[in-house]
Amino acid sequence: MAVPTLHPAPPSTAAAALGELLAGNARYAAGRPRHPHGGRAGQRPFAVVVGCVDFRLPPELVFDQGLGDLLCTGTAGQVLDEAVLGSVQYGVQELGIRLVLVLGHERCGAVAATLEHLRTGAAVPGHLELLVDEIAPAARRTRERSGNWAEHTMRAHTAWVRDVIRADPAFGSAGVEAARFDLGTGVVSLLP
Repeated sequence: MAVPTLHPAPPSTAAAALGELLAGNARYAAGRPRHPHGGRAGQRPFAVVVGCVDFRLPPELVFDQGLGDLLCTGTAGQVLDEAVLGSVQYGVQELGIRLVLVLGHERCGAVAATLEHLRTGAAVPGHLELLVDEIAPAARRTRERSGNWAEHTMRAHTAWVRDVIRADPAFGSAGVEAARFDLGTGVVSLLP
């Protein structure tokens, strides 16, 4: 593991922050992570990552960033709720973060549960209903597309979450992007 270094000034623009994330992901996907700034005290995050709770994609590893470099929020299927929106707003307004990245991934369990519910009409137990209710509109919009319904749903839902955050004036001029993590290759790709 690399010796922790003092963190340089965080990226000052959304484009620079996105470039730092994608460069870190390239190191991760190529098997050459640095895990910079691992021992740094304090927090100076340069990006908010709104992601899934899936243990296979911890943002600090996926983007090869050190502790305190990212402000991460996670819900199954990156479903938005008031706590997530408040956390993103805190990062943007109080910490001066310039980039919000919504990160979806293939083979998402929340998407699979939503599709199963729509296929069978089976009741959704307990609190899982909130997740299914939030992802279902994307599933319905993509149901007739050819190809992988789960992939189309994940992409549509991730883009929708991005668009909701982009449209909210609470996030000011922060850049907001959506991306997909490939579990097989480890590569993050931006979504249109």
